[in-house]
Amino acid sequence: MKTMSKLFTATAAAALALGTQAAMAKELKYAHFQAGDLSSPKHAAALAFEACVEGKTSGSIDVQVYPASQLGGGTEILEALQLGTVQMTAIHDGPVSAIYKPFGVLAMPYIFDDQAMAWAVMDGPFGDELFEDMRTKTGIRGFGVADNGVRNFTNNVKPVASPEDMEGLKMRVMTAPVWVKLVESLGASATPVPWPELPGALQQGVVDGQENGVTNIVNASLYQHQKYVSLDGHVFSWHAYLMSDAFYEGLTDGEKTAVDQCVQIAKVIHRGMTAAQDANATAILSELGMEVVPVSPDQKEAFRTSAQPAVREFLVSDIGAEWPDRLDAAITAYRAE
Repeated sequence: MKTMSKLFTATAAAALALGTQAAMAKELKYAHFQAGDLSSPKHAAALAFEACVEGKTSGSIDVQVYPASQLGGGTEILEALQLGTVQMTAIHDGPVSAIYKPFGVLAMPYIFDDQAMAWAVMDGPFGDELFEDMRTKTGIRGFGVADNGVRNFTNNVKPVASPEDMEGLKMRVMTAPVWVKLVESLGASATPVPWPELPGALQQGVVDGQENGVTNIVNASLYQHQKYVSLDGHVFSWHAYLMSDAFYEGLTDGEKTAVDQCVQIAKVIHRGMTAAQDANATAILSELGMEVVPVSPDQKEAFRTSAQPAVREFLVSDIGAEWPDRLDAAITAYRAE
């Protein structure tokens, strides 16, 4: 009986210790905006981050993933990061540039040649300096970016293969002024619409079209309300991996290392899934019933000539020349290598 009593006592003590450890775990609410299934790059990456962090910290950080805008839209989530009520997000570039204007420099159209160039620039000094400036000014720490997809124009009115074809179209854009300028520079009218409201805006005809990467077109079923997609690739769009800086600074050194390492794993998964979908855009979107409009190099140059100077002028007037110049320098350095 004494042996059984000792066994019961030891078991109870172990259970109590585990319960105490769970109660003391640091809660990390992780919000994102894609659907909560493994075909969504954001969600697959978020679940990998959750498993990685909880494993590396032996459960001292409790990661809770909230997909599909469950905790609010972009503005609400970024405010929650600053307040500390949400600890982490992977969020698209539009809302970020609304609270930290220099991030809008990444909306410079037709600036990157391919993913290799875009990743190299954002993983290098330019990206590091941009996120450090953001941290000091907003209290939000950035760990880098993964792909939000190469952005293409879609609409439900007509094929678009040139800037002239954009005239008369009402296009949804992300909620930051730089995106309005981009679309208006091509002759269309621009209507900012938060991401959660976009499918309804297309279905109800509030806007004729929008611009997004393949992942988002598929993930949010935008193809159901859009007939044409023009593969112009005007912007390499990003999801920024962000965390409340106050939360991060409250972690132990070991927990910080775990978070740093696990974000890198999440980014690789996220980038790979999104880039694969971009590379297969024609096949994926054709199978979903969209008419894919190819854009030749000469036609793309016409888009670039119309949009890039106007957007750059707007950015310089809005945020100054420093970050556009830094981006130009980073691309020049990449090409020199």
